[in-house]
Amino acid sequence: MTPRDRAYVGGEWIATDRRFAVTDPATGEHLADVSDADAALTRQAVDAAADAWPAWRAKTAHERAGVVRRLRALHAEREDELARLLTREQGKPLAEARGEIRYAASFYEFFAEEALRPHGETIPSPFPGHRLLTFRQPIGVGAAITPWNFPSAMIARKLAPALAAGCTFVLKPSELTPLSALALAALCEEAGVPKGVVNVVPTSEAAPVGEVLTGDARVRALSFTGSTAVGKRLYRACADTVKKVSLELGGNAPFLVFDDADLDAAADGLMVAKLRNGGQTCVAANRILVQRSVHDAFVERVAARLRGVRVGPGLEEGVALGPLVNRPSFDKVAGHVDDARAKGATLHLGGSAHELGRTFYAPTLLTGVTTEMRMANEETFGPALGVMAFDTEEEAIALANDTPAGLAAYFYARDVGRVFRVAEALEVGMVGVGTGLVSTAVAPFGGVKESGLGREGSRHGMEEWTEVKYVCLGP
Repeated sequence: MTPRDRAYVGGEWIATDRRFAVTDPATGEHLADVSDADAALTRQAVDAAADAWPAWRAKTAHERAGVVRRLRALHAEREDELARLLTREQGKPLAEARGEIRYAASFYEFFAEEALRPHGETIPSPFPGHRLLTFRQPIGVGAAITPWNFPSAMIARKLAPALAAGCTFVLKPSELTPLSALALAALCEEAGVPKGVVNVVPTSEAAPVGEVLTGDARVRALSFTGSTAVGKRLYRACADTVKKVSLELGGNAPFLVFDDADLDAAADGLMVAKLRNGGQTCVAANRILVQRSVHDAFVERVAARLRGVRVGPGLEEGVALGPLVNRPSFDKVAGHVDDARAKGATLHLGGSAHELGRTFYAPTLLTGVTTEMRMANEETFGPALGVMAFDTEEEAIALANDTPAGLAAYFYARDVGRVFRVAEALEVGMVGVGTGLVSTAVAPFGGVKESGLGREGSRHGMEEWTEVKYVCLGP
């Protein structure tokens, strides 16, 4: 798919005088120079979305569902092109990129159906002769700010329910991966999305664009996926116009292995939970907690699997681990590993840049990690695994919950009583029991504590883009 390199506003492809470069993190190849939107162009996008909203909300649910369904079909038809573009600008292995395009398509499929089901209710009235009822209405113009780690799926998780609900949309994608977002804009055109309903404003300077999206009172909902620090700033900025805010923020996911676990299954699950997208996911296993009696046996299994991981550019056949997205990401991973070793952790594997250079980091395994180390308190966001030992179930739960984050957690155990005790005790929004992969369009995705507000996916995902209206009919 030829990269689109212009902003998409009001159904027009708009070139700007200022542009920014997009490069392949695996090779450094220059991919495109993309229009660099400013505050004025962002206001133009909000104007377009506001103007388009009355006609879009007036369409029947069946009409909106048909458009969203066509987006799903186009993702299926262009899967290989979209995946290759994604790999080139983001770096993940092509097999994972194809998986992401399918995952994105699943949101359009699911919310095309949910467009038909925003049911209201009738309420028994305490007043003689009155009838009480509720119904859901689209909230209005919505805005989304999306990250680089899943540049197609994170948009789909927000755009699909917004369109299904009857909202119009302004999107600011990451400056590292704007090409997938602009490819989506082209698909929206092809799918018959009316002009102004979807607008994409790529930029290398997020602050001016973000100030428009948070400060304009016509934007009634803002959905953000990204770091906790940025999410807090956006939350504060939205207060003046009292927007509905959906925040999917950072995680520090624990991965617990109990003494009754199937250790081979747990090791396989850890490879998925930790190495998917090179560890660059908000739900990546970050703190690996293993019961002492099975610690060494589990570490041996993990080390054997890590040795078999093929590292390389994402477009090469058989590659399972691509580069980190940029140099700051590489430096963070290296810093976490160096900090852990300096504070007494034992290195079993890796621990340095990969021989391929650039931002490739070798799969790394450390044991003896403690709560004083950075990797126990911050998201590593890379292929470095740090293992901590625990003795009792109570200790494991206390360690797992000892963080302001609360997005996801994983654990392996076979005792049914333990499964329910631990699942209920973990202070997170999502728990994987016996699996390292929990994300699906049909289930609610989101966190507690400082990991965010609201839920995406499932029927709850429509609630972020609608308001409940109550009507009282007098006698």
